Order: sequence, then C-alpha cells, then structure tokens
Amino acid sequence: MIYLTNLDGTPFALNPNLIETIESIPETKIKLTTGKYFLVTETSQEIIDKIIYYNRQIFKNTIKLNE
Repeated sequence: MIYLTNLDGTPFALNPNLIETIESIPETKIKLTTGKYFLVTETSQEIIDKIIYYNRQIFKNTIKLNE
C-alpha cells in the first residue's frame, strides 16, 4: 500500500496495483481499474516514486537490482 493525502488533508492507503491512470488537472487525479477515482495533494511524480519504492520493498528479496 502507498500512503496518499486527500485534498481535505485526510491521509489514506491505496493499493497501487489498482491504479489505471494518474492525471494532473491541476490537482492529481488517480483513476482505478474499478472506475473509482481519488483527488490527492501529491504530484504525479511523487506517486510514481512511491509506487517504485513500494514495488522494490516487495521484490527486494526475490530479484537483484543493479543500482
């Protein structure tokens, strides 16, 4: 799960595997594969960075990353 912030300041956790699109409108809109969407304060790049970090944590013991 990645932690994000609703526009009203409420934090929440989101399963990044459900993300279909991320759009800046100028706030960030995350559309899920379920059709639901969230408006968040984080930028698209911040969300992408969180997803990368999340996936690295999950797979860190199963694959070797060349960094």
